[in-house]
Amino acid sequence: MFIKLTESRGHRYVQLVESFRNDEGKSRQRTIANLGRLDESDGQVDTLLNSLLRAKGKTAPGAQPPQVLFESALALGDVWALHSLWKEIGFDLLGAVFRLARYTTAIEHTVRVMVFNRLCDPDSKLGVLRWLQTVSQPEIDVDALTHQQLLRSMDALMDHEQAVDEMVAGAAAAHD
Repeated sequence: MFIKLTESRGHRYVQLVESFRNDEGKSRQRTIANLGRLDESDGQVDTLLNSLLRAKGKTAPGAQPPQVLFESALALGDVWALHSLWKEIGFDLLGAVFRLARYTTAIEHTVRVMVFNRLCDPDSKLGVLRWLQTVSQPEIDVDALTHQQLLRSMDALMDHEQAVDEMVAGAAAAHD
């Protein structure tokens, strides 16, 4: 058996053909099945041919195997460990210091992000934003953080230096 291409009225057809010898011993061909028009846009012939090739464990010449795209995973381990330590020491109480000052940004979150960045992958404030795209930060909406918020949180730390120092000293004493 073989595939035969025929032409009729300006269209090309694909046929499955069998060779045989008649009673007189002469070589003949017999059409087993018409597989369809080669120039049709629905791709039935292509689908059938590719299926036959797949059955044989082959791919069509020039056919590209489906491409799998991988997205990089967010780093989690070191940030998650630091998050647990942050809470265990009591640094999450920094939020209370800044809530009294009525900041629109969660200062404790921005400070936590900058501290974790310094410990994991030290970089500039703009570098912190790039780093945030590669890690998973629990409890923090990292997509909402801006460079300006990081700078303002540093100002807030300076403005409330005494209250922050007292809170950190209290947390350290309680942890001992």
